[in-house]
Amino acid sequence: MVRPGDKLGSAMFLRMSARVAALGLLATSVVWFSSCGQSSSSGQTTETQHPPDQSNRKPAPDFTLQDANGTNVKLSDLKGKVVLLNFWATWCGPCQLEIPWFEQFEQDYRSKGLEVVGVSMDDDGWKVVKPYIQQHKMNYRVVLGNESVGQLYGGVDSLPTTFLIDRQGRVAFVHVGLAPRNDYQDEIQKLLAMPGPGSNSARNRGDSAVLLARSAKP
Repeated sequence: MVRPGDKLGSAMFLRMSARVAALGLLATSVVWFSSCGQSSSSGQTTETQHPPDQSNRKPAPDFTLQDANGTNVKLSDLKGKVVLLNFWATWCGPCQLEIPWFEQFEQDYRSKGLEVVGVSMDDDGWKVVKPYIQQHKMNYRVVLGNESVGQLYGGVDSLPTTFLIDRQGRVAFVHVGLAPRNDYQDEIQKLLAMPGPGSNSARNRGDSAVLLARSAKP
């Protein structure tokens, strides 16, 4: 004989089990879809690369690509700004999650020296990219990438892949796959706080180095 209390307990247990299963599925989905392969939609693990210090940073490879208006965008022309360089595609789910973050960063930090540049790796080109830009009201520049530019940046086998470039034009942080929004924000703020080429503090450090070198001479 089953008592009413037993039925209630069984129902509660089933609901709790369903919630746990749903949370487990969600967590698995977040990990599985953290990035998209260029040749397939299989998931990749998220990877963040942090160079140990400024002296180990390498110059970001230069390129010139056209934006949606047909204007040439040359990366080296942005030296002096912090650049968030995002390789993405319209069909990439994690990329779509990041775009609103990047739009907000562009709005909040552009006046402080941030430049967000999206590099679309869509095979169908502007035919799919321009409508996407308009539909989502993207407020930062988007250029159309190609295989040669992808190779300059290590092949870009997974999307999204994002490079944060300091004011000196050097790669400071790399994110392969979907990274936490707060990580981007913290890194942007750190890089914006650094002096750019030709700034007073940079010149002062250079002058101090010269003085030390002169004083060291016999």
